[in-house]
Amino acid sequence: MATSGLQHVAAMYAGVVAPPLIVGAAAGLTGTELTFLTGACLFTAGLATFLQTLGVWKIGARLPFVNGVTFAGVAPMTAIVAATDDKRDALPVIFGAVIVAGLLGFLAAPVFCKAVRFFPPVVTGTVITLIGVSLLPVAFGWAQGPDPAAADYGSTTNLGLAAATLLIVLLLRRFTRGFVKQVAVLLGLVAGTLLAIPFGGTDFGPVADADVIGFPTPFHFGAPQFQLAAILSMCVVMVVSMTESTADMLALGEIVERPADERTIAAGLRADTLGSALSPVFNGFMCSAFAQNIGLVAMTRIRSRYVVATGGGFLVLMGLCPVAASLIAVVPRPVLGGAGVVLFGSVAASGIQTLVRAGLERDNNVLIVAVSLAVGIIPITAPAFYHAFPETAKIVLDSGISTGCLAAVLLNLVFNHLGQGRNAADVTHPMEAGEELNRTTRAPATP
Repeated sequence: MATSGLQHVAAMYAGVVAPPLIVGAAAGLTGTELTFLTGACLFTAGLATFLQTLGVWKIGARLPFVNGVTFAGVAPMTAIVAATDDKRDALPVIFGAVIVAGLLGFLAAPVFCKAVRFFPPVVTGTVITLIGVSLLPVAFGWAQGPDPAAADYGSTTNLGLAAATLLIVLLLRRFTRGFVKQVAVLLGLVAGTLLAIPFGGTDFGPVADADVIGFPTPFHFGAPQFQLAAILSMCVVMVVSMTESTADMLALGEIVERPADERTIAAGLRADTLGSALSPVFNGFMCSAFAQNIGLVAMTRIRSRYVVATGGGFLVLMGLCPVAASLIAVVPRPVLGGAGVVLFGSVAASGIQTLVRAGLERDNNVLIVAVSLAVGIIPITAPAFYHAFPETAKIVLDSGISTGCLAAVLLNLVFNHLGQGRNAADVTHPMEAGEELNRTTRAPATP
């Protein structure tokens, strides 16, 4: 249980620490303050994971679901920092906005969850596939190195380390069984880190500089401040986060063979939003589901929520013990990238498995999948596609998961719910004409 929980921590660690590092640097925090902010985000991610996996009352999906700082909030938070005259007030303004957005989201969860009936397999399969495809560029970026401005970014050494880690994971999965097979990703990360030492890719500095004990003092950076513009922008992020969490819960429900119903989704959204509202008290940011851990569940097939709760316990300990947190930071980014290819690719594969059951012999469903995938891939293949849109709109548009999910839901409504239209079973391909093409209704051809 401990090693499997550590696998979840290793899979999501980079995603948790990236937002506080980016926002903290924009706010001009010192190295010590950045370490504190990062530890606080780890601590609050652990608390939010407890809420989600173990649950309290009607809060928590009680699925093997990891929660942490959502990357969707990075752009608006850095915009808030840029718009704040005194940078010392930037974090309190962000914290105030997150608290309000979290509380409003908590109240809206029972209504938001009713959208689950608009997520049939054709929608969920599309969204799950998009989740995996959207995460793969993150793994490719990790494989090249931690700093795009560095001279060795994308070097053969970095890519070789990523490839070696990927190969080790694949070999362990192919030629081992039992416990070793289940922790193949963790063993691959350890082996990749050791391989990086001769190449100078492993930095043990974070361990030497970290304190043994540290507690995220409530409102360390000042009391929360409430500004309307900041609150509105974070409310938009909350809607995006709730949409992605709904898709992630549906994906995870399919993987663990416990389909998420309205009650499960409502409880999960309450955990997300309540965790987000409490997070700023301990100097953390908005929390949401981590899709990369869904890939780990799909690959290892370890479905126990208590394993993920154990991972949440490690996150809390890391927040309280900076030295422990720094151990994960030792893993080189290219090594994480190699393991990420397996994790994130597994998510996309799970989506394809769902689409197989979605009835793609019907032209309506083929069109839904085709257009939704195209819309969702736009931010990945053309990042500047929406550059002329307002910043608030780009918060949603730049998330391929959100736009693809929205497109799939709307197209499913138009083609499969509103009106009768043509009989979808009469057409097997979206480009075919449609005049009685169902061969089961044709008379046998004359020899």
